[in-house]
Amino acid sequence: MPRFRLSLFARILSWFFLNLIVLGLVLLAFFNLQFRLAPDSPLFGRAGNRFETVAHLISAEARDASREERDAILKRYSEEYAVDFLLYANTGEQLAGREVSLPAAVLGRFFMSGPPPRPDRPPFGPPAGPPPRPPHLFALKTSNPTRYWAGVRVPLFEPGQRRPVRATLIASSDSMSGGGLFFDPWPWVVMAVVLLALSVLLWLPLVRGMTRAVAQMTAAAEQIAEERFDVRVNDGRSDELGRLGRAINHLAARLSGFVMGQRRFLGDISHELNSPLARMQFALGILEERVDPAHRGYVADAQEEVRLMSRLVSELLSYSKAGIKAPEVRLESVNLRRLAHEVIEREAADGAEVRLEVDEALEALASPELLARALANVIRNAQRYAGAAGPVTIAAAGGSGQVRVSVADCGPGVPEEELSRLFDPFYRLEPDRARSTGGAGLGLAIVKTCVEACQGTVTARNRAPSGLEVTIALKQASG
Repeated sequence: MPRFRLSLFARILSWFFLNLIVLGLVLLAFFNLQFRLAPDSPLFGRAGNRFETVAHLISAEARDASREERDAILKRYSEEYAVDFLLYANTGEQLAGREVSLPAAVLGRFFMSGPPPRPDRPPFGPPAGPPPRPPHLFALKTSNPTRYWAGVRVPLFEPGQRRPVRATLIASSDSMSGGGLFFDPWPWVVMAVVLLALSVLLWLPLVRGMTRAVAQMTAAAEQIAEERFDVRVNDGRSDELGRLGRAINHLAARLSGFVMGQRRFLGDISHELNSPLARMQFALGILEERVDPAHRGYVADAQEEVRLMSRLVSELLSYSKAGIKAPEVRLESVNLRRLAHEVIEREAADGAEVRLEVDEALEALASPELLARALANVIRNAQRYAGAAGPVTIAAAGGSGQVRVSVADCGPGVPEEELSRLFDPFYRLEPDRARSTGGAGLGLAIVKTCVEACQGTVTARNRAPSGLEVTIALKQASG
């Protein structure tokens, strides 16, 4: 099964949002916890003050009012705040509001007769102490069904009495906020939005900066792998990514020096070998005329070896020159059909069919000499290994500012695992190492060097059902 992968940017953002989810769960836990804490808890906050204010207003309006008037007052406030208001004496007698059976947990918060008798004390003995006073303000949550309760002690004056009755105003709701009397969510919502906005503002530049640097270094490493050593990355950061960027730039510079030095060395050696090889060919020609006919076969073998060495030296010289002079290449508009026709006329082998399917008006930016050498090597390679299997087709198409020139044959193709190595210097497939068919392994390497000197790219792929296609991509000439 293919393994699911996330980019570094996605991983960091996922962790960020997971962090937000955890914070949200913590806030939710706090919301529920407020109904189990003391009423003076900071979680009760402004909502508790608002509830006390409403309770005092109700107490003032219900002063010296009858039961029916108190019921009307509580009903009006209940409709206004979308909660049920109930008024109870601290003895447990309901003084106003609709008839409700209070849960034991609610009764226990405001109606307390004292602690239960201890087992080691006689049931009718002296009291252990004064009964605990009910809390001034409380909030709690009950289950089955889930409801939220809040209560506050208020003085209530009965008609004709000068001393107030100790009472408790209870508000009940199936909502956690209780119309804003139990809990006001908006300050928390605003705080959460502010935290989210600040987190995004703080995290996003960091994440984008990191992933942008990583993406740039990845692209640079891919270009270095393609032997484009002029690539550079931003190494001005002061963190580990900056150190990695400096290491990549140093690596590119060192590899560029090594490769250019290698090509110069190959070029110098090839140039130095040309003269002695030419003298050897001249000497073997003279020797062939003067040697005994019975020994001319040995001279012919020596001449063949010298010719092979001369061809290898020529290819080495072409490869090194194309690589060394790449930065100095001057690009110009090249008519592809005309250039391809000239290459076909020069390189077409006897009995091999080469088809040209290129528009006469199609032009590309390239060096005519280097592009002709690249096309010649590809055509020569196709004719050598697949010329007998069918025609070799040269086609070209333009679009989006790019021209793609393809050379396709009808041969057996190349194993898929070997395609990426076709353009490596001195690389040859095993069956092609014979002297009669195999070259030095520099033909397609020269193609790649010439095309890259023209600021293009070259790739190879197997065709269906059979055949190999080499594609050269170049910039399209404007106009």
